[in-house]
Amino acid sequence: MATPQESLAGPWELVPRLIRFFSARQTSAYLVGGYLRDRLLPRVPSPNLDPDLDLIVDGDPESLARGLAASLSAGFFAVSPSRGVFRVTARETGERGKPAWSIDLKGFSGDVQEDLARRDFTVDAMALRLDDRLTESWATDGWAGSVIDPFNGRQDLAEKRIRAVSPSVFQDDPGRLLRSVRLVAQVGFRLDPDTATLVRKDAHRLGLTSAERSRDEFLTILSLDGARAHLEVLDRLDLLCRLIPELAPAKGVDQPRVHYWDVWGHTMHCVEEAEMVTKGHRNSPIYMFVPWTPESEAHFSQETGDGHTRGTMLKLAALFHDIAKPQTKSVEADGHTRFFGHSELGASMAEDRLTKMRLNSRSVALVSKMVEHHLRPNNMSKDVELPTPRAIHRYFRDLGEAAMDTVYLALADYLATNGPSLSQEHWSGHARMMEHILQSGAQQPVPMGQDRLLNGHDLIEHLGVEPGPLVGELLKKIIEAQSTGEIQTREEALALARESLPTQRRRE
Repeated sequence: MATPQESLAGPWELVPRLIRFFSARQTSAYLVGGYLRDRLLPRVPSPNLDPDLDLIVDGDPESLARGLAASLSAGFFAVSPSRGVFRVTARETGERGKPAWSIDLKGFSGDVQEDLARRDFTVDAMALRLDDRLTESWATDGWAGSVIDPFNGRQDLAEKRIRAVSPSVFQDDPGRLLRSVRLVAQVGFRLDPDTATLVRKDAHRLGLTSAERSRDEFLTILSLDGARAHLEVLDRLDLLCRLIPELAPAKGVDQPRVHYWDVWGHTMHCVEEAEMVTKGHRNSPIYMFVPWTPESEAHFSQETGDGHTRGTMLKLAALFHDIAKPQTKSVEADGHTRFFGHSELGASMAEDRLTKMRLNSRSVALVSKMVEHHLRPNNMSKDVELPTPRAIHRYFRDLGEAAMDTVYLALADYLATNGPSLSQEHWSGHARMMEHILQSGAQQPVPMGQDRLLNGHDLIEHLGVEPGPLVGELLKKIIEAQSTGEIQTREEALALARESLPTQRRRE
């Protein structure tokens, strides 16, 4: 067990323990990958940087991983037995319930530089040997001079550049295509021009990557700040529309004059605004009107699966919300452009593509529901009138867990529609209406079970109706009226049900 002086709160504290473990077994082990790269950056790693450890070991990685897990009182499991990758992971959890740290072990034999030559980018093709000489220098930061760096990765770090180790990196592993953009987005670097040329040259190979791996890389890119810029980089590298082919027809599709951008530009800016409306007010003359509370922040920090949050799913919904506009565009005799049915068709297209991308079912349902109903918050009232309590009740009833998210999608859509021509007066009024919907919805809990004034048996007994769809419709009206405060007693519920019966079914 670790002593208090040897806290295992993170990778920094783990390294001395690892040195002792491998030295005792006379096994060569090297620290490689993201954590080493991040520690060489001239700043403290941010939460976006990789906090976990990757090791290559000259020996049986499974046996060593099992022994290390026992030594650290940690968990063990096989990540990829076919590739010889095994993981040791903390049993305690850190932020959001994730393990506080993990260590991946992979075997190698021969010269460590041969292993580094098979890696993707120079900033990740460095190694640090874990031996007794490192023990003292690790505590004093004098270890950096011992880094093995055959491809000048440290120079690329200094110049903030992501550069391929060799011309064949994407042919050897097409999954590196998206990884190149993810690294650029994650660490704030630029892509080396020659490497960008290689990406474009091999972009057609993206389809050879597993759907799960592409999904993880893409969602990570989307989750990072500046998502619109990252999507535009993916597009310039010929990756975005290979991953989501349904986006390609949106390029150059004109919209009515109420829209500042065409469908493609509007989509990209809607992703940007979806990110901005979930960042809080930030003393901004625009975002100060966005309804934002600690509850809002907690809501969009919730995970929906695959390790990603509602905030990321909101950006994903923004990317898909108008995806069916090219297929539904029509120009009427008076010259007006219409996109009838684009929300419903877009929801179906989103569900199909995201299922193929292997998103979990909850996230697929959440995103497709937002796409289907993204116009609904705007259509709940006319002009400056606020939506009625019944309209708000029906909205929250129909959208369920997507209701709050869709309001924020509507906010992002409004901002992306107007762009630089945004009217402060109209925007503040729109934001107030969205805030009213959120506040009223939170005050209208749907009666459940014993809280309901009547049930189906009551209606059958007191009104003489037959079991069937009519009973369900009557109950829906009663629950709606109860939620909005229009009725409060059993007698009022029965009266409402009697009034709602078809004329020929009513009885005195």
